[in-house]
Amino acid sequence: MLKEGIFLGKRYEILERVGSGGMADVYKGKDHKLNRFVAVKVLKSDYRSDEIFIQKFLSEAQAAAGLMHPNVVNVYDVGQDRGLYYMVMELVEGITLKDYIEKKGQLSSNETISISIQMATGIKAAHDQHIIHRDIKPQNIIISKDGKVKVTDFGIARATTSTQTISTNVMGSVHYTSPEHARGGNVDEKSDIYSAGITMYEMITGHVPFDGDSTVSVAIKHLQEEIPSPVKEVPEIPYSLECIILKCTQKNAERRYQSCQELIMDLKRALVDPDGDFVNNPDYVPGGDETVVMSEEEQRRIQSRNNYQQDYYKEKDDYDDRYEDDDYDDDDDYDDDEYDEYEDDYERNRGNGDGSGSVLSTILKTIVALAIIVIAGMVIFMIVRSEGFFEKLSIDTPIKEEAEAEPVSVPYLIGLTEDQAKAELSKSNLGYGVSERTQSDEFARGEIISQSPGADEKVDVNTEIKVVVSTGKTVQKKQVPNVAGKSEIEAKNEMSNNGFVVEVEQREDDNVPIGQVISTAPAGGVEVVEGTKVILYVSKGSDKVDVPTLRGYTKEEAANILAGTQLSGSIAGEEFSDEIEEGKIISQDPAAGQKVPKNTIITYVVSKGKEDKDEEDPEDPDDPFTSVYPNVSPSGEVPSVRGRSLEDALDILASEGYSGRVVEYQSSSTMVSGYVISQSVLYDGTIGLIVSDNN
Repeated sequence: MLKEGIFLGKRYEILERVGSGGMADVYKGKDHKLNRFVAVKVLKSDYRSDEIFIQKFLSEAQAAAGLMHPNVVNVYDVGQDRGLYYMVMELVEGITLKDYIEKKGQLSSNETISISIQMATGIKAAHDQHIIHRDIKPQNIIISKDGKVKVTDFGIARATTSTQTISTNVMGSVHYTSPEHARGGNVDEKSDIYSAGITMYEMITGHVPFDGDSTVSVAIKHLQEEIPSPVKEVPEIPYSLECIILKCTQKNAERRYQSCQELIMDLKRALVDPDGDFVNNPDYVPGGDETVVMSEEEQRRIQSRNNYQQDYYKEKDDYDDRYEDDDYDDDDDYDDDEYDEYEDDYERNRGNGDGSGSVLSTILKTIVALAIIVIAGMVIFMIVRSEGFFEKLSIDTPIKEEAEAEPVSVPYLIGLTEDQAKAELSKSNLGYGVSERTQSDEFARGEIISQSPGADEKVDVNTEIKVVVSTGKTVQKKQVPNVAGKSEIEAKNEMSNNGFVVEVEQREDDNVPIGQVISTAPAGGVEVVEGTKVILYVSKGSDKVDVPTLRGYTKEEAANILAGTQLSGSIAGEEFSDEIEEGKIISQDPAAGQKVPKNTIITYVVSKGKEDKDEEDPEDPDDPFTSVYPNVSPSGEVPSVRGRSLEDALDILASEGYSGRVVEYQSSSTMVSGYVISQSVLYDGTIGLIVSDNN
C-alpha cells in the first residue's frame, strides 16, 4: 500500500486509496501538471516479478489509452517508477451498477434500457478500436453523479490483433462470462455482448441467472443450461426487452447480436415500442442439423419482416440526441465523386485496354440484333396470316376470362398460441399481424385474446388478420414490509404472509443485536411484484468487543481478563505511582469501554510503587517540564483529563489546585497528536501526563 503524499512519475501525487482489485490497487491522485484529480491504478507486488504479465499490463494500458469516449472511463497515462507499474485514469465520482442494483433491488424496464444503451455505446467504442473488454459486469459499470454511464477497468482487455490467449488468472467474473470464454475458446465482440446480456438480466431481476457453490459449477451452467426467461420473475417486463436479453445470451455466438450497433438500435426501439415483435431472434433448434422446410407464405412473411427491420434501421428516432453524441456518429456520408471516379475507370478499361472502340462496338452489335428481330417477326406474321389462323381462333376458341380467387373464411383463433394461429391462417392463405399485446387474467402469455376480422367472416386471399396477444396475468404489486430491527423469525413470517419468497443472509453489524434484521433487498417500502424474492440481512453480531478495565489488576489478572474477551495485552512500560501499588496496572490504551476488533492488543503501564524522595535535593526551578502552576497537595479526587488537549488539561488541573507536566510522548491509534492518553500522580504531587504524538 502506497503512503499518502508520494509522487509517481514526478507528476501524480497519491492522496488516498479508494479501492482494490484482483491485480491492482486504485488510489485517488492529483495530476500536478494538468491540475486535475485522477485515479491511479498500481499493479500489486505479486505481479511485479512476472515479466510477461508486466508487458501485457503495459501493452493493454497503451491500447486502452487510445480509447476516448463519454461512456468509457478514459485512460490518460501509463508508466513505471521505482519498480511500481501504474495506469492513470479518469476519476469518476459515482456508484457502481452492482451497488446501485443492490440498493434498489431491481431496476425498472425503462431504467434498464437507458443504462444498457449507454453501456453498449461504451463497449461499441472499444470494439471500434479492436479492443475486447472480456470482463463486462455491473462491478465494472459506473454511474456518475450526473447520471452518465461509463464502462471501466480495461485491465484484462487486449487488442484483437494480438495472437496471445488470455490466461486463467485474469479470466472475467464467472457469473457473467460467455460459454466460449468459459471453455477457453476464442473470445470476440459477441462475448462482450453475452456479458452485457447477463448484466441486463441482473438489472431487471435483481440477481444473476446462474449461481452455484463454486466457479466451476457456475461455468458449467453457462455452457449447458439455457438462460431462464426473465419474465418468469418479472411478469411485467416488456416483450421486446425480454427478446433482447434472450438474444444477447444465446449459447451459440452466431445467434446473438453480431455487433453492439445492432443491440443499440433494438434497445432504442424498445423505449418507443416496448411490446413490439421486432427482435430478429430465431428459435433455438436442439442439435441444429435438422432442415426445416417453410411454405411460400412463411417465406413471404419472414422476408417481409426482414425488409421491415432493414427499413427501420435506416430511420432516425427521437432518442439519438439523448443517447449519442454527434462526435461519435458512425454513419459516413456517401461520396459521389469517389463513385464517379471509379465508374469512369471501369468504363475506360472495358474495351481494348485503353478505352478505344468500346462505344462503336456496342452500337454495331445493337443494330444487328434489332435487324434480326424485326425480320424474324415479319416472316412469322406473314406465315400465320396466310394460313388463316387468326380467323379460326376468333370462331372456334372463345376467350376465357381469368378466374377470380374466391373469398375464404377466417378461422377461429381465440385461445390459440401464436404459432398455432399462424399455422391455421397459412392453411387458408391468410396473413398474420399483431395489433396489440396486453395483459389478461383469462389467457396465458402468448395466447390470442381477440382477432379482426372475426371468425367465419369472408375475406380475400392474402388478407392480414390482426390479433391481440396476451402478455400474461395482470401484475399484482405489493410494498416490501419494513422489518428492520425485528427478529429473524418475525420478519420471515411477515414476508411470507405478504406473498414474498424469503432468503436469509447473515452479516456482521456493530449496532444491531444478534438475530435481528439489519435491512432487506429490495428495501422496505419499495413496491415490487408479488412473489418476488426478498433477502433478509440478519445480524450475526459485531466483530468488535468492549475493552475491559485493567487498572489496579496485576499482569497475570489482566491476561486472564483480556483472554475472556478475545483480546491480548502488552506492557508499554513501568512508572512510579503513589496510588497504585507495585506490580499493578496504572493505565491502558485503548481505554476501558471502547469497542475494538477482536484480537486487538491492549497496551498498559505497570506501577513500580512509590518513589523515594530525596528531601535535600530540591526541585530544579529550571526544569522545562515543571508546570507554571504552584504545586499543591491533592485535596480531593484528581480530575480526569484523558482525551483533552494538553492546553485544556493543564488549565483543568490548575483550576482544581493541581499542577501537571508531560512525562512522555507516545504514538496512539485512537488519539490525534497533542491529546492526553493517560495520567498519574507523581512523587512530587504533580500530575504526570502521557500525550499522543503520531508524527
